[in-house]
Formats: sequence, structure tokens, C-alpha cells
Amino acid sequence: MSVKTGPSLRGQMPTLVILLVIAAAAIWYFAAGGLITREAVPPLTGVRDLALLVIGFLAGLLGGLIGTGGCSVMLPVLHFWMGYPASIAVGTTLFAVIFTAISGGYGHLVRRNLDVRAVAWLGGVGIVGVLLGSWLFILLAGQAQLLGLILGLIFLWPAIRMIWEGLTQRKLPQREGTTIPGPVWGWAVFGFVVGIATGIAGLGGGYALVPGLIYLFGAPVYVTMGSSLATMIPLAVVGGGIKLAQGFVDLGAGLLLAAGTVVGAQVGAAIIKRFKPATLKLIFGLYFLYVAIKFITAYFGIMIW
Repeated sequence: MSVKTGPSLRGQMPTLVILLVIAAAAIWYFAAGGLITREAVPPLTGVRDLALLVIGFLAGLLGGLIGTGGCSVMLPVLHFWMGYPASIAVGTTLFAVIFTAISGGYGHLVRRNLDVRAVAWLGGVGIVGVLLGSWLFILLAGQAQLLGLILGLIFLWPAIRMIWEGLTQRKLPQREGTTIPGPVWGWAVFGFVVGIATGIAGLGGGYALVPGLIYLFGAPVYVTMGSSLATMIPLAVVGGGIKLAQGFVDLGAGLLLAAGTVVGAQVGAAIIKRFKPATLKLIFGLYFLYVAIKFITAYFGIMIW
């Protein structure tokens, strides 16, 4: 019995370590009385704490099933249904995805499901994009409606892609290999663009990295998933760190979301074979389309439920 459980427990050690780090940070945060954010945020209560854990879990579950960081779920829920300002929702979700990316990226690293050289270029140049995007975010933070319009337009990309693949039952190309094809300059340009979007929208980049690496560079699926999560680590660490320093992160909410996403991502990875990818993509594609329309119509003064 011990022989069977030993490897499994060792495989979960990184997750347990990350959860302990989150718990320690949460204890320090609440003991210190919280941190001040640039805009007022809803107070944390027992019910809201539980809701944030559940939201994080569901976001991580989605990430484990379709290979994203889960920001696309957390951000609109925080903004539209939990009352967080758009700028704080962006910063808080990007901070939360740091832990999910580290957990998932490490798992793929030890299994060698990533291209280290490509990740170095994507993430390294992506950091420059994050710095530029974070500067642009400061200019947009005081313009909530314009920021919402940009978020809505960005949400259209994963929505259209997932609905199309869900309706056509389209499968990802089955390519072999352990590396990501393409020129170095191509990785650099793509990483820079994703970095800018991450700095502005706080969505981690998985929604763009996964389809981009597969369809633009012809990368194998498993290498894409691992490389995407690994690339998200520096993007999320730099972007989330900047937004934390700038006061755009509700640290208490971010830590609760992070704890949920880390657990949810592990569950999603474990049960992924029980679901039809096309069905999941259609469901969440429709959800992302709804979120995009909600953001865009709000810019024009039209509020939909």
C-alpha cells in the first residue's frame, strides 16, 4: 500500500508547499489588518471568503481541463457579481494566477512537457511587454469604462475560438515532438504581445498562448500546455507584483482565490479524461461571449444582467 501512495504523495508536495505559503501569507495579511488598495473594495466576511475559495476552485478546475490559468473566470465574477472595481479585479486575478502557474508549470517541468528554450524567449521578452502593459494600465485605471471596453474586446478572442471548436467538434492538431517549432524572433514577438495584454488585462496569457503556440507555431499539444503555464509564471509574477505594489490587488481576496485555483487545477488535471473537450469549450465559450458583450455594452451605457 505504501509503495502505491508514496509517489503520489511526493508528486503533490509542490502543491502542498504552495498552499502552505498561501496560508502563511494569509495569516500575516489578516494579522496586519489588511493592506490599503487604490479603490474601495468589498469587506471580507465568512460568506465572501467561502465564495472566493469556490470561485478560485472553479477557475482552477477550468484551467486544469482546458489549459488556461482561470483568470477568465475570476475577473468577471469579481467585477460584475462581487462588486470589485475593474482595476482591482484585474490586479487581484493576475496576482492569484501566480500560484496556479507555478504549481502547473512545475508539474510540466518535471515531466518534461515543455520547451525550455522557447519558454525562456516567450517569458523573457514577455516581461518587457508586461512592463509596457502595466504602464498603459495605469493610464487606463482611472477610466473604468474604457478599461471595460478593452477587457470586453480581449474576451472576444477566447469566446469565438472556443465556440467554434465546440460546435465543429474540432480537435487540436495531433503533432509529435518535444519542442516548439518556429524562429526565435517569432517567439519573442508573440511573447511581447501576450505580455502587453497581460499587463493591461491581467488575464495571465493562457487564453492566447495555448491557441497561438498550436496554430501559429505548430507546437505539440502537451508541450504547448506545459510551455504555456511555464511562460505564465514570469508574466504573472512581474505583472501581479507590479499591481500589488501599485495598490491594485486586494491581497486577502487574491490569496483565497489562489488557494482555490491551486486545488482546482489539480482536480481538473486528474479528471480531464472524463469530459469531452468540445462540450467544455462550447459551454465556456458561450460564457466568455456573454462576459465580452456585458463589458462592451456597458461602455455604451447599456447594462445587461
